[in-house]
Formats: sequence, structure tokens, C-alpha cells
Amino acid sequence: MSPSSILFSPPFVVVDGVINIRTIGGYKIDNSLLVTPGLIFRSGEVSGITEAGKQQLLALGIRRIFDMRSNLEINSYKTASPDIPGVEFVHVPIGKEVTWDAGSFERRVKHYQENELEAFVKYAQITLEIGASALETIFRHFLERPKEPCLFHCTAGKDRTGLVAALILMLLGVDDADITKDYTLTTVGLEPAREKLAARLQNIPVFRDNQQGALNMGSSKEASMTAILAMIRQEYGSAAGYLTACTRLQAKDLDAIRDNLLNRA
Repeated sequence: MSPSSILFSPPFVVVDGVINIRTIGGYKIDNSLLVTPGLIFRSGEVSGITEAGKQQLLALGIRRIFDMRSNLEINSYKTASPDIPGVEFVHVPIGKEVTWDAGSFERRVKHYQENELEAFVKYAQITLEIGASALETIFRHFLERPKEPCLFHCTAGKDRTGLVAALILMLLGVDDADITKDYTLTTVGLEPAREKLAARLQNIPVFRDNQQGALNMGSSKEASMTAILAMIRQEYGSAAGYLTACTRLQAKDLDAIRDNLLNRA
């Protein structure tokens, strides 16, 4: 199947002006349970949504959108959340809220150049550490509003978004192979926006001067997610272990979330 065909096939959905948007439901667990489709959506930034896209979004039942971008990202790229009547935007920033330190950012890109896998694992763990409050807010939606479809996103819908999707699927007992497949779909999902995203990066000297590091940083490979899942198990035991250790969610809450998001196949 060609990349363009994939973009118009499940799990991708069409919302005009929104990049890399798809549902993360439909996965089977032990041939008896199914992650309820049509409840959880993931994407890149939604600031470019068109009027037609707004109607498509509403038709999916989405009434709540979690934006994980920092204010620095939103202001730098002038990509504030749009006004969509009937949709609540919840800002749950994960990232720097101060001017980038050019030196530390250069070291980060160089890390991706020299050891791509190690860099992905390192920054995923940092996201888990600094983003616990934001992640708790998203997971509480599944606890408190289980029948209300929601969408969560960052800028490209790749790293922070991919990590949240992985935690959800991991908590529900989805196979690692399906979790990594969900992550790698971002390679196709970003294709229509690749030139636009590349143009943004060209305005940042460190990316212009280290194109290989930038390419590695922008990738979404199976090996990266496989290593991230291994890190979660090593550091926290499981997705549930992370959530109970780093947020106020309790084991009984996670059991309720599983019940809310799983159906008999």
C-alpha cells in the first residue's frame, strides 16, 4: 500500500488541516478484548485546521483536545489553538517555557547524531519525569469521561504524543509489536507536512549545521520505541508502575481505566 493510501485508511482519519491524526483503538488483547476504537485520537498540532476540518473533527465526536506543547513552541511558531465551538482545549505543557539554551540544544542534536537510540531513550525518560502532571490530566480523562472521545497532540505528534500513546496501550496490555507499529505510522503521518516542518528547522542554526542529527531526531523507528518500552519496564516495572509512582493515580483508578477503554471482542 502506498503512503498516500495509508493516510486514507484506518487507523488514520481525515481532518483537513491536521497532520498525523489517527485513532489508537482497535487492538486486540488475548483474542478476547478489544481497545475501544473511536475514543482516543492522536495527532500533530491542530492550529492549521480548516473549517471543513472542524466539522470532520466534530463528526468524530471529539470534544476535548489536550495540547502538550510549551508556550515557547506555540509562540515561536505562532500556532495557537484554534477556536472550535463545542471543543474544549486543555493545555498540559511538557517542555521548556524559557528561551532555548543554544549550547544544550546543540548537545542534544549531536547526541541524536552520535547515538540515536540512546538519545531517544534519554529524552523519553526526561519527558516522563517532567511531564507526570500533564500525563495524569490526560489519563484522568479516561477515568472520569470514558465515553467522550478526546485527542492529544504535541507539535509533530511524534515523541510526546507517541510516548502517551505507548503508555496507554502498554497499560491496556497491547502487544509491544502493535505499540511499535503505532509509533512507526508517524513516518507516513508526517509525510504531507515534512517540507513545512523542515522549513521551520532551517531557521534554527543547530539543525542547519547538523542535518544528520536533525534527521535522526525527526525519525520514528521501531527500534526507538522498542528501546523506550524496555526503559519503562526497567525503571518503573510497567506503565502502571510509572503512573502509580509518579502521579496521584492509584491502582484502582488504572483498573477502572482498563475497564473503560476495553471491550469484549
